[in-house]
Amino acid sequence: MVTPSAELFQPLGADDPPVVGGYRLAAVLGAGGMGKVYLSYTPGGRPIALKVIRPEFSQDPEFRRRFEQEVSSAQRVQGLYTAPVIDGDTKGRQPWLATAYVPGPSLAHAVAQHGALPLRSALLLTVGVAEALHVIHGAGIVHRDLKPANVLLAGDGPRVIDFGIARAADATSLTGTGVSVGTPHFMAPEQAAAGTITPATDVFALGQITAFAAIGAPAFGEGSSHAVLYRIVHEDPDLSQLPDVLRPLVSHCLSRDPADRPSLTEIIEKCHELSPTPLRQGEDWLPQTFAGSITERLRLPAPAPTPPPAATAPTPPPPTAAATPAPPVGAPPHAPTAFGPHTPPPSPYAHTAPYPRPRAAPRTRRPCPPHSGTAATRPRTRPACPPPGRGSRRPRRRSGRG
Repeated sequence: MVTPSAELFQPLGADDPPVVGGYRLAAVLGAGGMGKVYLSYTPGGRPIALKVIRPEFSQDPEFRRRFEQEVSSAQRVQGLYTAPVIDGDTKGRQPWLATAYVPGPSLAHAVAQHGALPLRSALLLTVGVAEALHVIHGAGIVHRDLKPANVLLAGDGPRVIDFGIARAADATSLTGTGVSVGTPHFMAPEQAAAGTITPATDVFALGQITAFAAIGAPAFGEGSSHAVLYRIVHEDPDLSQLPDVLRPLVSHCLSRDPADRPSLTEIIEKCHELSPTPLRQGEDWLPQTFAGSITERLRLPAPAPTPPPAATAPTPPPPTAAATPAPPVGAPPHAPTAFGPHTPPPSPYAHTAPYPRPRAAPRTRRPCPPHSGTAATRPRTRPACPPPGRGSRRPRRRSGRG
């Protein structure tokens, strides 16, 4: 069973953030002059390579301006031989961008472990990188930092990464203070002489990529940066170890004058002419010795689990308000306020006198029974009630006269 080596997926250190832009980091993939690269996953579980820019560059306003432009342009590059940019943040405290994860070693790592590529693999590498540059240039981008570390060897063909990002660092003050962006061994003469950068600059780097893959070493040799840059500007490359069929093509790409270098279309056509068999990308485009380097990069570490929320003391229930007595019948309801039960406002008629009490209805008098008989037989006592129409007057005493 093949297990990932420690140098491929390094654990996060104390200075590594656990989350960047909402992506939980799983491991460290590597570090370079521009920043640090981490392994993470999308919400759907797809692995991505997330590059966080170094703080020194993040504090430079000109870098931020150019970095935003380059990332916006890079998101338009959709080629079969590129690692597409899928997300990024150019305005945050520390800018970052995320690309699709390519499960394959870089050309630099593969050559260091297994040596030079055979002719067919070198030709398939050249046509794949040339097609990637064609798409990148079509988006208005010059790579500027095409080198073996930026060419990944996937199971179905090469992938070009980090295209256009080096341009953002060209105008910063850090490039002259010991911070190296790019590799001098693979620069073009116009880059070493601070000349004009054009798509032909990437063609020069492509010639060096092909020579490195077929020879197993840089075309302008090893040594200090100043010595290598001097040879690039003033001397011819050492192509004595290059296969004879590749020497004319590589020499054409490494012309000092950018106008003398071939176009990408001419390079692709020339590779097809030089190949004894039709060039078709597939799972057999690399030797079997490279299969292990690809397999071990397919066994990715699991993403870090999301930590459970910290336990907190239960929140006491809010104090219940005192019961508000029901308002009397007929009175308008008043809701209690935050400071206690609401006191009904005084009546607008409180200053006036109360209404007079209603007077009782007059009592009706019971009628007296009718008088009967003659005066002689009527009783001489005072009647219980006065006769009708007389009120309370005393009845006159009648005489005995008939």
